Amino acid sequence: MAKKPPKQLTPALSLRAIVRTVLFYLLLTYVVTSVGSCILLRWMPPLTSMFMLHRHVEDFPSFKWIDYRWVSAEKISPHVFTAVIASEDQRFLKHFGFDLNAISASIEDYMDGEPLRGASTISQQVAKNLFLTPSKNFIRKGVEVWFTGLLEIFWSKQRIIEVYLNIAEFGDHLFGLLAATLPNPIRLKAASPSNYVLKRRNWILRQMPTVSYLR
Repeated sequence: MAKKPPKQLTPALSLRAIVRTVLFYLLLTYVVTSVGSCILLRWMPPLTSMFMLHRHVEDFPSFKWIDYRWVSAEKISPHVFTAVIASEDQRFLKHFGFDLNAISASIEDYMDGEPLRGASTISQQVAKNLFLTPSKNFIRKGVEVWFTGLLEIFWSKQRIIEVYLNIAEFGDHLFGLLAATLPNPIRLKAASPSNYVLKRRNWILRQMPTVSYLR
């Protein structure tokens, strides 16, 4: 008995199969490269960051030099680590990248009619500064969550804050090693500090004895 000829795929079905295959390999490539880059940067100092590259794009067609020099953790005073934790993320050593208490409090304040404030941890800020641009949308937030999880899995807390201190923007085209101007270094100037910045500095100094950091 003669065999039936194989069933032919319609053009629509064939196109859907090709699209699914392409999307699968794109997703696989993204996962492999993102995981691989996080593992590599666990030991290698970042040469730059997406935020720095974004600053250069904003400057185009002119060019303004970015003051960025890597400083290893061994050459940074422990007081700097403590100051930044006190300033930005006092539960840094206790959470896994996301401060659920801060997120809940932010949502409650928003429901009460107050402006929505950020609840980003130091880990989240490293993820978005290193791998993402400043744009804000749900897709970008999802990617930020992905990278934050990877950093918490593959990096130590010390590595996370070491990289943070080196790539966080602390002024106009200035990256690294200040605290009181966070979280808005473009508006809060360290060179000519306002009364608010000075008060924030004093608040950070009062908070530092309550913060622990293990090197």
